[in-house]
Amino acid sequence: MSVLLGPKLPRLTIPKALDLPTYIYKPPAAKIPSYKPIVIPPSDLQPPAGVKAAKTTEQPEAPKLKIPVLDFDVPVPETAVVVTAVTTAVVAVATTTVTQSLFEPIKKKVQKFLQKKIDKWKEKRKKKKVSSES
Repeated sequence: MSVLLGPKLPRLTIPKALDLPTYIYKPPAAKIPSYKPIVIPPSDLQPPAGVKAAKTTEQPEAPKLKIPVLDFDVPVPETAVVVTAVTTAVVAVATTTVTQSLFEPIKKKVQKFLQKKIDKWKEKRKKKKVSSES
């Protein structure tokens, strides 16, 4: 007895699917801005009966210098402001004086050097003009 088998076809072997971990999606949470409401008292607010009003402390008036000819008052600045301004002015003047005495000779030498270079350049230029004309 002969058994007829059909044509031998190649078999396709498919690998098993990869085991991927599952991702649990968490929706984003936002912090909603909030504020505490400001309570503004009415303009006609009065203290309750029997409560003494607090004493208000006023700043003393700044000292003023009176200029007699012009009848004009000039406010006198505080001591700290005057000391700072004087210190800054003294440092600026000292720095300028010292640096001027240091850089003046250097400036003169650099000017002489540059002037010599410019004069040489002018001479070369004149020689090129004369040679190109003839």
